[in-house]
Amino acid sequence: MKAQPMIVVADVEASSRWYQRVLGMSSAHGGDEYEQLTSDGDLVLQLHHDDQEEHPLLVSGPCTGIALWFEDQRFDDTLGRIVAADAEIAEGPMVNPLAHHREVWLHDPDGHLIVVSSPFGDVGD
Repeated sequence: MKAQPMIVVADVEASSRWYQRVLGMSSAHGGDEYEQLTSDGDLVLQLHHDDQEEHPLLVSGPCTGIALWFEDQRFDDTLGRIVAADAEIAEGPMVNPLAHHREVWLHDPDGHLIVVSSPFGDVGD
């Protein structure tokens, strides 16, 4: 089993561009109602427009208590894109002493909490 999270966004195309520019993902579907975003060919995130009737249980707006967490082997490259894009950084970059890795917390254009981390143990003890 593997997770394929889907989030509701106000503008699918704009959000897709943001995830591609800031996190280096690739479009695998495209469109103004639905998008699949991949990393190294693997589906990692789905975007869905907020007024679609196909999924009535999805509600718009960021969810409280949920973070979309991406472990990234190329953390430094992604951090460079985040800074260059002037993305809204909520916290970091910083070292998480319990996980022994680096992480940065940010918000996407719809306010969803996004975390990008280097692999566990990246900074050692």
